[in-house]
Amino acid sequence: MKTLTLNIPESVNLNSRELAMALASKLYEQGKLSLGQAAELTGFSKRTFAELLGAYNVSIFNYPSSELASDVANASA
Repeated sequence: MKTLTLNIPESVNLNSRELAMALASKLYEQGKLSLGQAAELTGFSKRTFAELLGAYNVSIFNYPSSELASDVANASA
């Protein structure tokens, strides 16, 4: 795993776990990390990470709506 060092201004009131969660949730949302990888990055279990995604407005169902509409149309045909 890569190590990254960031200098965050003191005015940003985040601890390291909150910052890790913000980063992991965004990378998960973009499809760059799997649920397991994102959970590992934060130090949470998969279940806990999945439960916390809602607080970051990220759906656990990382599936494009365009594909969902197509799948629903195919299922009803």
